[in-house]
Amino acid sequence: MWPLYLLLNKILKIDEDEGGGNGDQINVADGYCGYELSTDSRIGREAVLPRSNFVEVPHINQLYSWDCGLACVLMALTTIGFNDYNIQSLAELCCTNSIWTVDLAYLLQKFSVRFSYYTVTFGANPNYSGETYYKEQLPTDLVRVDTLFQKAVEAGINIRCRSISGEEMSRWMLSGKYIVIALVDQYKLSHSWVGDVIVPGLYGSDVEYTGHYVVICGYDADADEFEIRDPASSRKHSRVSSKCLEQARKSFGTDEDLLLISLEGSQKPNYSVL
Repeated sequence: MWPLYLLLNKILKIDEDEGGGNGDQINVADGYCGYELSTDSRIGREAVLPRSNFVEVPHINQLYSWDCGLACVLMALTTIGFNDYNIQSLAELCCTNSIWTVDLAYLLQKFSVRFSYYTVTFGANPNYSGETYYKEQLPTDLVRVDTLFQKAVEAGINIRCRSISGEEMSRWMLSGKYIVIALVDQYKLSHSWVGDVIVPGLYGSDVEYTGHYVVICGYDADADEFEIRDPASSRKHSRVSSKCLEQARKSFGTDEDLLLISLEGSQKPNYSVL
């Protein structure tokens, strides 16, 4: 396990230049993305981090089995200051009920939210075709999702293709400057509170990969636990161990997708999103 207490003497500095030409930027023409460390993972100026930090994020429940990502985006938008939207209005903007992380990225962009999109796979992964969770939608989604990825850089979406460590995640949370929307295997994350799930039929009879989005909004170094908001749970506040979260977000099927949202750089504009 990485040394928690050493984290208290360092702080993560996010590169303010979204298009900084770092080694991990997507080469769209070649369909390739590197895995070099990006500037927003390097240690910046020394500072003292608190032992724990939690961002006040409202808990919002999803309405159906497919809109957990929209509920997470709504939680993030409400935290930033967008209070005039609901899940239905976000669904209309998204125009699909087969939600991928790249769909959520385009949705956040509509609201001028500052974020970085991390993943280990550029586009839809055809290796998931045998997974029960994906096999119904993947054949029809492949072209759509791949097209969204190809157009993402042109659209100004910052995609960085590499894995994020638990250490980096804890630094982000302790800084108090960010929240994260992460794709996880729901069973691995929340099997300890299955009885609190508010969407009927969310778990099948067979325990297989179930893609699910949650918001990560805090970290406690003493307990080594992350604070999350799970739109499928009736719990308003939930904590999970770093080990549990690591297993859930790096499970086969997730591509380790996450959206790192800057609270400092994201402010509600004085216009409406059409």
